Amino acid sequence: MNTLLPTSIVGSLPKPSWLAQPEVLWSPWKLEGDALVEGTQDALRLTVQEQRMAGLDIISDGEQSRQHFVTTFIEHLSGVDFDQRETVRIRNRYDASVPTVVGAVSREKPVFVEDAKFLRQQTDQPIKWALPGPMTMIDTLYDRHYKSREKLAWEFATILNQEARELEAAGVDIIQFDEPAFNVFFDDVKDWGVAVLERAAEGLRAETVVHICYGYGIKANTDWKATLGAEWRQYETSFPLLQQSSIDTISLESHHSHVPLDLIELIRGKKVMLGAIDVASDTIETPEEVAETLRAALRFVDADKLVPSTNCGLAPLPRDVARGKLRALSAGAALLREELAPITV
Repeated sequence: MNTLLPTSIVGSLPKPSWLAQPEVLWSPWKLEGDALVEGTQDALRLTVQEQRMAGLDIISDGEQSRQHFVTTFIEHLSGVDFDQRETVRIRNRYDASVPTVVGAVSREKPVFVEDAKFLRQQTDQPIKWALPGPMTMIDTLYDRHYKSREKLAWEFATILNQEARELEAAGVDIIQFDEPAFNVFFDDVKDWGVAVLERAAEGLRAETVVHICYGYGIKANTDWKATLGAEWRQYETSFPLLQQSSIDTISLESHHSHVPLDLIELIRGKKVMLGAIDVASDTIETPEEVAETLRAALRFVDADKLVPSTNCGLAPLPRDVARGKLRALSAGAALLREELAPITV
């Protein structure tokens, strides 16, 4: 797209109260069967309308048809038993009961393609679809079959590539892979993580994004952030590798974080999807705050490669807060766009 500073959310938005319990991450559905299908489609329509009314340039599904950004995809794969559960440490932060890999994993049919087709029907603007990244997928499971994180990740990468190619054929313009695990497992990122991610994106004509953040605004994540010190330098490991990768855009957390902005220099030449909205606070940013966050990044990324975004998903927030944050994101980008106009015309 030709818009300077095109705005986009990272992934999730709050669900309507008639679909799932508000302000609860990964809340169970309130509907079943055909009513659930109809309900998620209605929620997706609302999400598209809210993004358009807020002035966003790139439209997403807000993850209205998924309970969880990783396990909803895995639920549709064979080789994973959700009745056999084990407790594992998720990204070295908190314990969770997760399903077990009991056999060879495979995708019997598309997972999100029909939802993506429905999203494509709702708008003529560019649309983005998020998929879990392979390293984050393996961190959300107990593996009894492969007994190798790397081998399972390669299997998932092949499956993700199948899904991504069909999403592209369904009209998705931008395909994003969510890899918060890149901020934790640094040796794996260097040894095989980036290569596996590239396999997931192999052969795509759609623009590709990898999203690496510090997580939703939940207590386990905010407690972890409190241990990271005055500077968060986790991106220092993955950014040089991603700069040399085939991935088009790098999505990172920035606003109200302790990430040194000069780390963006490590991905010079890539598009940068910069988090200018704090997802761990109910306080709605002002347009001026958003513009300042974006403005500061321009020392390290050219304006035509900067995509204003949110730090992470907004699902746990009240809907009115999320709407306010979307408006602030759009208005802040517009302020900076006006400043840059004289030198970009």
